[in-house]
Amino acid sequence: MITFWFAVLVLAWVLYFVLEGFDFGVGVLGPVLGRDEHERGAIVRTVGPFWDGNEVWLVAAVGVTFAAFPDWYAALMSALYLPMVLILLLLAIRGVSLEFRGKHDSPVWRRRADQLLAWSSGGIVLLWGAVLGILVDGLALRADGEVTGTGLARSLSPLVSPAAGIGALAALAAAILLGATFLALRTTGPVRRRARDVARHLGTGTAVALLLAGVITGSRLTLAAAALAFVAGLQARRSREGTAFAAVATAVAGAVVAVFTVHGDVVLRSTLNPAWSLTRESAAAGPEALKIITVAGVLILPGVLVYQAWSYWVFRRRVASERVAS
Repeated sequence: MITFWFAVLVLAWVLYFVLEGFDFGVGVLGPVLGRDEHERGAIVRTVGPFWDGNEVWLVAAVGVTFAAFPDWYAALMSALYLPMVLILLLLAIRGVSLEFRGKHDSPVWRRRADQLLAWSSGGIVLLWGAVLGILVDGLALRADGEVTGTGLARSLSPLVSPAAGIGALAALAAAILLGATFLALRTTGPVRRRARDVARHLGTGTAVALLLAGVITGSRLTLAAAALAFVAGLQARRSREGTAFAAVATAVAGAVVAVFTVHGDVVLRSTLNPAWSLTRESAAAGPEALKIITVAGVLILPGVLVYQAWSYWVFRRRVASERVAS
């Protein structure tokens, strides 16, 4: 049961980072690739039907962590409450910028909304990347499962570690590459060409960032993700947009799986003493609690998957970025 729920947890985080990853990448690229109001509007419309549904996987991932592995959740939230609060605030700003962009018929209003979307999306990616780096590096866990330190110092110190910096850099590069390949796949006209050019040039840079992360963590999955990022750049160069997007999405998925499995059964490494690390078994809820959430999971998760697959099928057509003469 513990192994099953750990697999569900990893799946939820993978779906969140892959699906929201291209949302964030599109948000960052909007003001860069969109040269006028029409093009920027087309860029936003590519993620319009999906972004709020993609956020469901964050709720699922956090909910499963809380319900199935409460000690892990408690250690992470107590030590990383500041970046988590910042992520929530930036998610709110991102949502407001998307929802209110078209509420006022003013180019200045929409341009400011696009800028807010870009900055909030970039900030979210950097913070999530830092958090993933911290998960690999570990925290100063004591024998009682508590993290040492108090106040802001406890929450800020992990963010300035080399692992957090590398994670943030790799996450930003991967999200932009994912967003570029998504835009190349979902648009027509000038935005499609520019997105393909970004993917073509960024594939190597993303591969280097993931390669660095893979060398530091020693994870073969991360090294494979680096190779896939490089392949995505090559496929974008050959205008094979679907293959390029699939390669980046698989790379992101592999990197996320690597973060959660790099230490084997240990889910949160103690930097003070390896014996104080949290394992899947020590962090898991009791058997009765796992049985209850299994019933809920069996009833809810398949429906969410089917609904999301249906929404992507319904909105599968490309969005035109070129102006059509009247």
